[in-house]
Amino acid sequence: MSKVEDFLTPEQEQEIVEAIRTAEKNTSGEIRVHIEKTTSLDPYDRAMEVFHDLRMDETQLQNGVLIYVAVEDKTFVICGDKGINDLVEPDFWDCTRDAMVSQFKKGDFKQGLVDGILRAGERLKKYFPWQEGDTDELSNEISKG
Repeated sequence: MSKVEDFLTPEQEQEIVEAIRTAEKNTSGEIRVHIEKTTSLDPYDRAMEVFHDLRMDETQLQNGVLIYVAVEDKTFVICGDKGINDLVEPDFWDCTRDAMVSQFKKGDFKQGLVDGILRAGERLKKYFPWQEGDTDELSNEISKG
């Protein structure tokens, strides 16, 4: 599987978008997923580029989360904005990563992403609970490179 288009079916993509909507009902945090074929950069560095390209660093509370996937490289990165990183423990994303890896190892990429998104939303709720008047600052659609 080397093409981004083959990574998820349109139906699976919609399930992921729905998971983002569900997760964001618990938190004011903003979650995005970006999928691309490969990167010549260090995956974390590329994820941070995408983070900025998607303007995720412009949320009011600096609480955006990006799940970046490089399909051909078989790698992914979870990165949070400054507002999150300033508050949480260093291993904050480990359980989210582990939930995703367990599904990815089975070849179930959609479920890995759904599990990661829902876990991220649940974890963020403690630090950034949803409040009356919260607006969805970023698109929930999957971006592709």
